[in-house]
Amino acid sequence: MSKAKAAPSPGCTLNINDPQVQEAAIRIQASYRGHRSRKELREKGPPKILQELKDVALVEGSAAKLECRVSAFPDPFIVWYKDGKELKDGPKYRYVFEDPDFVALVVRDGVLADLGKYTVTIKNPFGQTSGSACILVEVPAKVSKGPDNIKAKRGTTVVLKAEISGEPPPDVAWLKDGDDIEEDDRVFFDVGETNTILTIKNAKLSDAGKYEVFVENNLGTDQSFAHVDIH
Repeated sequence: MSKAKAAPSPGCTLNINDPQVQEAAIRIQASYRGHRSRKELREKGPPKILQELKDVALVEGSAAKLECRVSAFPDPFIVWYKDGKELKDGPKYRYVFEDPDFVALVVRDGVLADLGKYTVTIKNPFGQTSGSACILVEVPAKVSKGPDNIKAKRGTTVVLKAEISGEPPPDVAWLKDGDDIEEDDRVFFDVGETNTILTIKNAKLSDAGKYEVFVENNLGTDQSFAHVDIH
């Protein structure tokens, strides 16, 4: 004698003719197909960079981050380079993986030497790709070593030299007793990458005074003074 089948408990049955049930089934199938196709796509071919690296400015003493968005499966092997030299993950250079799609490099304690071209190489068993960008270091203008006080005889050549730094390279001016020096064939100054030199030929008694070297860029200004005595 067969037993009667127990009726399904409420809430355990689905009416496949119910429009809401049909709509939910379509969404589930579409989601599965999308997940499967994305997975299959990621498993084929080499890594791809979806968002390129961009140049960044690094202010002296601070940190900067280079980052890009990538597509790679399985997880790729990442290496960063500066001007062709591999950078090791450590206190100065920090490899960062914010989520599966983003890789970044943090450069800490910025100095002028950090200026350069940075490249990331992304590699998996199917191949590799790379991208590059520059870090532009910004350093306030500075007179790192001012000119020395000088005593000279009339008719001799007086040379005042100062060591300067800054990025962008600073504008340079020389002043005497608070007024800009107007250059000519006898009194003139030169500006190099790391220094500036004021030359006074055939020194006169009127050349004695307080001289100032002044440097300026968009991040700051600096100056230094020296006294010149002519006898």
